[in-house]
Amino acid sequence: MDKSQLDKFKEALEAKREEIIRRAEQTLRQDMALDADDFPDEMDLASSEYYQSFEFRLRGREKSHLAKLDLALRKLEEGTFGICESCGEPIRRKRLEPRPETRPCNQCKENQECDEKAFG
Repeated sequence: MDKSQLDKFKEALEAKREEIIRRAEQTLRQDMALDADDFPDEMDLASSEYYQSFEFRLRGREKSHLAKLDLALRKLEEGTFGICESCGEPIRRKRLEPRPETRPCNQCKENQECDEKAFG
């Protein structure tokens, strides 16, 4: 990959990272506090608690995604970006463009999914 392609991937990774951090900060500012006095009845409070729990689960998944983005950015700096962690072959750009944080190539990912189906 040439420098302009790597720069493009770096920009995409950083934009995804910033968006996750922005949403996490928004959750902390707006969605953390539940005050029973703000809800007219127990159903409203329960609904709000469910929504809050759902938001926190989403943020947990985003935390995992953030770690993948950080790893991809480190790989860019180290010069190992776009190399499959399983087989060591280059990952095709067609796979990297929608998910630049991906770690396996297409073939290794397919093998992994087949193994997961077989062994549950």
